[in-house]
Amino acid sequence: MTTNRRKLPIGIQDFEKLCTEGFLYVDKTAYVYRLTQNSCPYFLGRPRRFGKSLLLSTMKAYFLGKKELFEGLALAELDKKEWPVHPVLHLDLNGMNYRQLSDLDAILDMHLRKWEKEYGLEKQADRPEIRFINVIEQAYKQTGQRVVVLIDEYDKPLLATLDNPEVNEELRKALKGFYGVLKTADPYLRFAFLTGVTKFSKVSIFSDLNQLQDISLNESYADICGITETELKNNFDPELHELAERRSMSYAEVLAEVKKRYDGYHFSEGKEDVYNPFSLLNTFAQGRFADYWFQTGTPTFLVKMVKRGEMDVRRLEKDILIDATAIDDYRIDTSDPVPILYQSGYLSIKGYDDLTGSFILGYPNEEVKYGFIRELLPAFSPIFKNRSTEFGIGMFLNDLLKGEVESFMQRLQAFFSNIPYELNNKTEKDYQTVFYLLFSLMGERIRVEESSAAGRADAIVEMPDAVYVFEFKLDGKGTAEEALQQIEEKGYATPYQVSGKRLVKIGAAFSIETRTLSRWLVG
Repeated sequence: MTTNRRKLPIGIQDFEKLCTEGFLYVDKTAYVYRLTQNSCPYFLGRPRRFGKSLLLSTMKAYFLGKKELFEGLALAELDKKEWPVHPVLHLDLNGMNYRQLSDLDAILDMHLRKWEKEYGLEKQADRPEIRFINVIEQAYKQTGQRVVVLIDEYDKPLLATLDNPEVNEELRKALKGFYGVLKTADPYLRFAFLTGVTKFSKVSIFSDLNQLQDISLNESYADICGITETELKNNFDPELHELAERRSMSYAEVLAEVKKRYDGYHFSEGKEDVYNPFSLLNTFAQGRFADYWFQTGTPTFLVKMVKRGEMDVRRLEKDILIDATAIDDYRIDTSDPVPILYQSGYLSIKGYDDLTGSFILGYPNEEVKYGFIRELLPAFSPIFKNRSTEFGIGMFLNDLLKGEVESFMQRLQAFFSNIPYELNNKTEKDYQTVFYLLFSLMGERIRVEESSAAGRADAIVEMPDAVYVFEFKLDGKGTAEEALQQIEEKGYATPYQVSGKRLVKIGAAFSIETRTLSRWLVG
């Protein structure tokens, strides 16, 4: 097994540290050169842990004239002239857990104090936006060079307070004034670049700063962050071979597995897939496949938004159409979570419908699909917060692997009887949602609401020697007998008759009164 491992830049966001300490780097500097030849301000939206901070740090090193760091990289070949040193104001809003306006004031004050000290400027006002414009003007006058402004995670305060509308509005107003300085300061600016997850409406940089170029969906910059398959093969060949050796897999099998788990992101309709860099690097470092991106935490506001919204989460299993004008624009007062699910990386572009002018969205890969469902299930079924062995997904699967249908159904019955207080809307959608989430976590063996020529089965679970077809009925809408009859009449099992596997049909009824399965039949 390989022992001379290369240094993988997991969590490394500083370009200078990456270069001087010998970390592996996928060269994105040609994009930096292309962008920095213009003086207009830019915005880039990408999911968390996708390399935005490293991109800004690379820009910072370029504008500080640190040419030695770029030796052997594309930018050094593209720009052979002298690199002037510009004053760089780098604001990172990612490091604070925002709960109130004073949290934003504190982090702005920290940066403003540092800049005021650096450029010999006494504090002349209390308002952050006034201090900001004063710093920009002073930096320009003192150095004779126009100023570079880099703002990382501009929207972090807004995302952190989505569940607190009053504080969110205070932060929005404060940020509107602060970012509005970029328009006033335009004569003193050489370059400005802002990153974030989502593009919020009604925030100054998008409503007032009309010269700002949003490159989030620009095909020319679709892979500015993340790792393409070409980059994967060209830069990580030793790691791929070592992973194959450690997992007792062939090289081709490893490529297929990392693609299935971590690829599938698109940031325009016609470009190559992009891999999640954080998950990919951790897979190589740990030598095993896991949901690394999800282990860093899913924003709670997303789960709350999906739960309280009108969208049926089962829609995420199928392609979702969204108007091209709405995909990169999020309004705080909206009840539709789809735009922010895309911007946050939980959905990705799968295609474009020319007829309707709509993007087609879906889960990018298995890590996101199953990770997000695992996050959603406790919100709909609190018993899963305890990760009880009795109700673990493995126990359900084990029952079906052994062909123990009665044990499976009894476990399912007990599962629902333990959460009587949660499904209080008494609607068919509530029950179906929990069924969908629970069954979906069984992985690729299951197809929820599988379509056939005559309709859709509620769930189909395919095991090595058997195929299980489920149909559920809610009290007042059918009995277990009718559910079983529907499987027969609609031919839900017909596509699997040629598989040579045992076909098991289960019709079940769900009681609103007891809030669990009341009866089931096996055919």
